Amino acid sequence: MHKRFLKWNYKFYRFKRLLPKRIKRAKRASRHPYAVPVMTISLLLILTGIGFYIFNKQQNPKVEPYIVIITENGQSEDVPSIEPTVGALLNKLNIKLGQGDIVEPSLNAHINQDKFRINIYKALPVEIVEGNQKTFTFSAAKTPRAIAEQAGINLYPEDLVTSSPANSFLNNYAIGQVVNIKQSVPINLILYGHTVPTRTHSNTVAEMLQEKHVILQPGDTVQPSLNSPISAGENIFILHKGTIVTTSTQTIAEPINYINDASLSTGTSAVTQAGSPGQLLITYEVNPKTGAKTQIQAVEVVTPVPEIVALGTAPVASSLSQWLYALRSCESGGNYQEDTGNGFYGAYQFLPSEWNRVASLTGNNNLVGILPSQATPAEQDMMIVLNTNLSSGGLATQNPGCYYRTGISAFPPTN
Repeated sequence: MHKRFLKWNYKFYRFKRLLPKRIKRAKRASRHPYAVPVMTISLLLILTGIGFYIFNKQQNPKVEPYIVIITENGQSEDVPSIEPTVGALLNKLNIKLGQGDIVEPSLNAHINQDKFRINIYKALPVEIVEGNQKTFTFSAAKTPRAIAEQAGINLYPEDLVTSSPANSFLNNYAIGQVVNIKQSVPINLILYGHTVPTRTHSNTVAEMLQEKHVILQPGDTVQPSLNSPISAGENIFILHKGTIVTTSTQTIAEPINYINDASLSTGTSAVTQAGSPGQLLITYEVNPKTGAKTQIQAVEVVTPVPEIVALGTAPVASSLSQWLYALRSCESGGNYQEDTGNGFYGAYQFLPSEWNRVASLTGNNNLVGILPSQATPAEQDMMIVLNTNLSSGGLATQNPGCYYRTGISAFPPTN
């Protein structure tokens, strides 16, 4: 102990003896013409480094893993993950998809919440019967039309596609179901002198007129007769003597049918059947004296195919409420009736144009045209969730200010 004391005492004495020399040396250095610029640059570099560190920490906050529920063949497993999308997680877990397998939601869907649900449907053998031709494939699609299209079969909107359970694997080579396709045939509907190529699955002329929504007017004649069978390429005439007719076409928007799916997380969706638009042919009788047009027929020459969308309805837990509370507190102080006069309305400060766009895209047509501040709190909460999930970057691109200020997740959680 005495030796250690002597050692420290010697160091202190040496430091005290050399201190005046070091002070003089520092004063001489400070009078050097480059001293001030060097010190200034050094200080700026230090401050820049500190600022970069703080900014980088804000831009890259610590990522907490989400618990993801992966269900495959009826078996569920909870997996912690920091992967951004469904596809990235499946790739990380080395989960391979086979021919005809389906993942819901899609591979590019964002994993943005705890208890996020991923459903993997493994394909089963399916038999597709198209006239005398049989095709065997593997599919996990949920509608007969989606199964046929997944198998690469070219379908017309007028084709009838149905399914029935497979009775025997040995006979049908199918476990899931048998898909039956009744092919439509091409015909020429000659409507008051205007030839309209179309297709039909009807057996007789009368059935075809009903399928195409053709209403015969007084004085109209039909050739061949209403009871005549239809064959491919046949010409069917609808005539009205002495009538001048003109036509125009309109696109029939494909209908979107929404179904609830409790196996998907709230805020996610999956297209189970792709749709396609139809076409309407409108015929007008022209008054030869005045040129005035009177509509005679509106014929559906191409049938629209509905798009079927599954909407997730898995229960929402309290953390979504906390997320919404933090966001609206930042946006408007939590006031659902907020109208600051700057063009933004409601708790989440929607522009009316953006509100209408989201409402139209998501099938909430009852909300189109109303001010966001006039919608109910539940409707405003729903719309901000939908709007955020429609964005590729969530709040990080839509509202980076509140995103970084509140520290909430970029996408709304469901649990």
